[in-house]
Amino acid sequence: MGRVSQAQAQENRQRVVATAARLFREKGTSISVADVMQAAGLTHGGFYKQFASKEALVDEATARAFVELEGRRAQAGDERGGQRDAARQALIDWYLSAGHRDDAADGCPSAGLAVDMARDAGDSAAHRMYADGVRDFAEWLAEGEDDGLVRLSTMVGALLLARATHGSPLSDKLLHAAHEALSANG
Repeated sequence: MGRVSQAQAQENRQRVVATAARLFREKGTSISVADVMQAAGLTHGGFYKQFASKEALVDEATARAFVELEGRRAQAGDERGGQRDAARQALIDWYLSAGHRDDAADGCPSAGLAVDMARDAGDSAAHRMYADGVRDFAEWLAEGEDDGLVRLSTMVGALLLARATHGSPLSDKLLHAAHEALSANG
């Protein structure tokens, strides 16, 4: 098998990062490099030609996941003609839905990566990107000075608990209660 072109190598790298961003949100960063590469449709041997380490992949995948969240925020704004309150409510509606609960892979990195980042020593690039992403998301949600932190904490907490209780009536109740609380304040 011949060498791949630089363009193909870059495409493969982006496919690995995108795949890792999904898998890390769904299954956690402890998933093996071999499993990420297999899910990306590539061989395990090619990983170290693209990345210095698994930590480097975690860094890039974390950044990618927050870029995807920014895209969702922008889409919510675009669909509402740039009206901030309507865009914020559209995102809250999505965030606290059964669909988001059931699709961690394409979900919010604030919730999807929370447990892994809590276990991180705090000095990794991924941890710093995570903290920046959470801060930026809270600022986007804010109406008042600290309101965004309350909104984001409510949303992430409700989503994590709803995922943990999935299959029981409590799961939907958690999403509904948080949605009602945030919609009443919006």
